[in-house]
This record gives sequence, C-alpha cells and structure tokens, in this order.
Amino acid sequence: MAKICEICGKKPVIGRNVSHAHNVTPRRWNPNLQSVRASINGQTKTIRVCTSCLKAGKVKKVTR
Repeated sequence: MAKICEICGKKPVIGRNVSHAHNVTPRRWNPNLQSVRASINGQTKTIRVCTSCLKAGKVKKVTR
C-alpha cells in the first residue's frame, strides 16, 4: 500500500544520510499516517490520513 495521505497527498521525501565521515547513504522520510474511520459523502470508510490533517480538522472522524 502506498504511503500517501488521502486528504492532502503528502508522500515520502527522499534524501541522504551524511555521517561525520561523510559516508552518504540513501534514506526516506515517511509521513506519519494513521488509519482512521471517516465520514466521506455520508458513508463510513477507512482511510489513511497524516496527523497534520487530523490535527487541522480536515477529517470528520466516526466512532463505532
């Protein structure tokens, strides 16, 4: 499953680790995604949302 927020489209960023000895290795920074039951167009669906969207209130959560 892709690590992409279904609300804002945030996805992993690719970069490099650089050690003190300047050894360079590839790495990626993944977004903090959470599986949330949300109300979308009147239906309850489980979506993957980043925590910044949850905190901003862009998602209407549904309780069981």
